[in-house]
Amino acid sequence: QVQLVESGGGLVQAGGSLRLSCAASGRTASISAMGWFRQAPGKEREFVAAITWSGGRTYYADSVKGRFSISKDNAKNTVTLQMNSLKPEDTAVYYCAARRDTVALLSSQLYDFWGQGTQVTVSS
Repeated sequence: QVQLVESGGGLVQAGGSLRLSCAASGRTASISAMGWFRQAPGKEREFVAAITWSGGRTYYADSVKGRFSISKDNAKNTVTLQMNSLKPEDTAVYYCAARRDTVALLSSQLYDFWGQGTQVTVSS
């Protein structure tokens, strides 16, 4: 099993920045990719960004390209999501997720492990 713990959420004004971190523990050697998803009230969970564990290849949702950046630290088993130029529509609970392979990284259904989520609120 892999345990994931997110941190760094909070309240920020539009145009501001936040940095989310996700720390993985347990059987981290099984991780091939990690991603961030978000879910706003009344909406389905959606893909935000993902990164492969070995090659560091990154993927982003169109809605966050150019504003968000995902990175990893293999030695610390952490993934960071730097969020800049935040908009009110970015308001959601953000979830960190990990998986054992690198196929179809945009699909939340294929992730094996999930964190508890952290709230991000962007005020206008």
